[in-house]
Parts: sequence; C-alpha cells; structure tokens
Amino acid sequence: MFHRFGKKRSPGVLWDFLLPVAFFVAILIIFSLGLENVSETVQEEQLKSTEQAIRRATVQCYAIEGHYPQSFSYLEEHYGLRVDPQRYLVHYQSVGSNLMPQIQVFSLEKNRD
Repeated sequence: MFHRFGKKRSPGVLWDFLLPVAFFVAILIIFSLGLENVSETVQEEQLKSTEQAIRRATVQCYAIEGHYPQSFSYLEEHYGLRVDPQRYLVHYQSVGSNLMPQIQVFSLEKNRD
C-alpha cells in the first residue's frame, strides 16, 4: 500500500553528494574552456590590429612623403607608432621606395595547448 506522507527511501548519501559535485565540476570545465577560447580570439584580434596599424602608418608615410619608409624604426620615430617588443616581433622588409614593404607581425606569447 502506498502511503502519501511516508518517508521516501534515499538512494544514498554518497549519491546525494556526488551528483552536485559532478555537476559543479562539469560547469567549471565548460566555463574554463570558454574563457580559453575567448582569450585565444582576443590574442588573434590584437595581432591583426597591430599589423593593420603598421600598414596604415606605412601608407600614411607614402601619402605624405611620396615613398615608403625604409625601416620599421622610421615609423616609430616619425609617426609615433608603438609596438610592444615583449609581445610582438615585427618583420618589416622594404623592397623599394615605391613598393609596399613586406609586413608581418608574429606573437611572442606562448600558445596554450
């Protein structure tokens, strides 16, 4: 016979403890993976933004002076361009005064695998 107000049988104290803990750990793992993905995306966008800033300064120099700068240091000195040397390595190779230089920016920060 079923008793409406009878005491329900618990599956066990261990089960009552492990289920919330497992759920909490799963939420933490999902959250940390999401943060890592956002961090990688931000780093990629900062790298692209840095390269675009260098390209804009290079084109601005060409528009004002009539020739592309011979070195990246020229852009730093005369156009106020600042790039953090601890975070980025800038490859700037001039191929002529009237040809756009080869510009590449590499991140020096370690990737988390």
